[in-house]
Amino acid sequence: MEKNKKSLPLLILMSCITLMAILCELMPTSFLPQIGSVYGIGISETGRLVGIYALASAIFGIPLISYTVSWNRKKLLTILLIGFSISNLIVGFAPSFNIMLFGRLLGGLCAGTLWPMITGYGIKLVNKDEEGRAVTIIMSGITIGMSVGLPIMTIIGNLLSYRAIFLILGIALLVIAFLCYLKLPDIAGEKKDKSNSILTMLTNPGVFLVIVLTFLGVGANYGVYTFITNLIKDTSYPSIATAQLFIGIGSIISVILTMKFIDKHLHLMVLVLFVITAVVFLVFIFNRNLIVLHTLFFLWGLEFGSLSSIFQTATAHQVTNGVEVANSLQSSSFNFSIMIGSTITGYLVENSGVRAILLFAVVLSIIGFVISVLNKERFKVN
Repeated sequence: MEKNKKSLPLLILMSCITLMAILCELMPTSFLPQIGSVYGIGISETGRLVGIYALASAIFGIPLISYTVSWNRKKLLTILLIGFSISNLIVGFAPSFNIMLFGRLLGGLCAGTLWPMITGYGIKLVNKDEEGRAVTIIMSGITIGMSVGLPIMTIIGNLLSYRAIFLILGIALLVIAFLCYLKLPDIAGEKKDKSNSILTMLTNPGVFLVIVLTFLGVGANYGVYTFITNLIKDTSYPSIATAQLFIGIGSIISVILTMKFIDKHLHLMVLVLFVITAVVFLVFIFNRNLIVLHTLFFLWGLEFGSLSSIFQTATAHQVTNGVEVANSLQSSSFNFSIMIGSTITGYLVENSGVRAILLFAVVLSIIGFVISVLNKERFKVN
């Protein structure tokens, strides 16, 4: 217990990192129309800013994690934060769309390494029975980023420009990198051996299950979220900032509930995640009542806020060694799903409209729910 209490400030600092990482990842979704008008391109083309980021994370995350598994954790984290900073500065100053894509590519490389390693780093600071809670605290930065960061940054970006937002992110990341270098403990990486090899993780049935569920859950949520501006317009909702506010409120409550229940009721939380996702997107298809729409965005945040914590914790419970390598596979699935999901929904939204992407998300959620029901034993907490 004493170890857990001493680690709390460090976990909160790590949550600041995930806050910045989620802003780096999702910020373009608030400005796709604005970016498109600057470069004279369509919505599906600007959607590549999300896709290339995810593609870089998905393809290079696994080999980068495997290559750096023995590195000092603090030094690796500092390097990644500096890389994130450079990525955002490139995007902010980019004179052409291709250079902007290059900046996003660099950010994706950093993200592919960051997401698996930061939770692996964090759980080494706490006792075994508090791992889920530690992951949730670290990942709460995602919730704060979505509930507070995205709405505020969206407002500022609309008042100034999207360029100002990415420059702010670049500078803030340098400050956080400096704080992490000063405050976080030096923790050695793992010695490379068969137990933490990629092949060992790929042949682990539990890890493979979480990879599949991650792909389905993330594909459903991010496939729709990438084109949230279109959803807002289709439902005649007041504004994207209002939607993000209700999503954020739901996400905050989600973090509190997740910290309380994740270490003892992991399987139930997975089931609830898929149920809420399916119901929310199904009702979005048929409803235009403002009060109901407020409720739907709130419920979306309730499950969206726990998404990363649930699947990363589920991955950690499948292995004893090589948590970061296993997480890299889960993270790769996460990012491939964003890439594929945003590509499919980009095609659907241009050719069939918003309701088609909502139906796509409902189908993925139902499949995820069925698979989860059939594999209850894989979610038992050891």
